[in-house]
Amino acid sequence: MMAIYGPLQLILSVVYFVMIVHIIMSWLINFQVLNLNQQLVAQIWYSLNRLLEPIYQPIRRILPNTHPLDLAPLVAIIIVISLREYVLPSIFGFI
Repeated sequence: MMAIYGPLQLILSVVYFVMIVHIIMSWLINFQVLNLNQQLVAQIWYSLNRLLEPIYQPIRRILPNTHPLDLAPLVAIIIVISLREYVLPSIFGFI
């Protein structure tokens, strides 16, 4: 069972870290600390968007449209945290 639990825990931890980086980077871009005209910043931003869009898109379809505020990252990170901390350990009997 540990052979399945370990990689799943690692995947969820990496997804959590990437989401945190994406959220912080979006704040920095909105407060004009980072500029998308810089090539490195733009590459990182667009690659993070391409990585996380398959996770955010189904959540956006379910949530109501709150146009200036995107709640999909918040819901996605809550789902990842609950999977990583509560659901996965209880499935594999570590609680």
